Amino acid sequence: MVNVLSCLLKRKVTADVTVRDEEIEALGREIRREVDAVFGGSLAIRELDTGSDNSAEIEINNLTNPYYDIERFGITFAASPRHADVLLVTGAVTHNMVAAAKKTYDAMPTPKFVVAVGDDACNGGIFAGSYAVLGGAEKIFPVDLKIMGNPPAPKEILAGLLALMRQAGRGR
Repeated sequence: MVNVLSCLLKRKVTADVTVRDEEIEALGREIRREVDAVFGGSLAIRELDTGSDNSAEIEINNLTNPYYDIERFGITFAASPRHADVLLVTGAVTHNMVAAAKKTYDAMPTPKFVVAVGDDACNGGIFAGSYAVLGGAEKIFPVDLKIMGNPPAPKEILAGLLALMRQAGRGR
């Protein structure tokens, strides 16, 4: 029989499971440099779902998990569009979401950037031509960058954000 007290008092053995993806680390270092140079140290993102199937949202949410941890690169998600630099749009724009999407965009301070994430947000995707769908995000506001994929992987989203920052840096 196992002595319960000895189990509680003995030294715990755990494995060091620190795994780093060097490609993500290199991408993160570049993102950090661009965030510091272009956005003054932090980039705030507001995610807007205009009628998606949640596949792009899952990949965006993965950016906040311990594996990607984008906050260490200076990128955060804002609860309000009034605090956001970038609007990340997912999903095809449905007719019911047009007014809310425009209000969200109008509430953002300038300069503001719009990124369409996923095929649906870029061009309507599989929902293009549907009676309930207006189309991609460019139908209601200017889109600065499109990240294609159904859904795009977190690494592709990071690369797209880096491209956006470089584009914004050239515009200074």
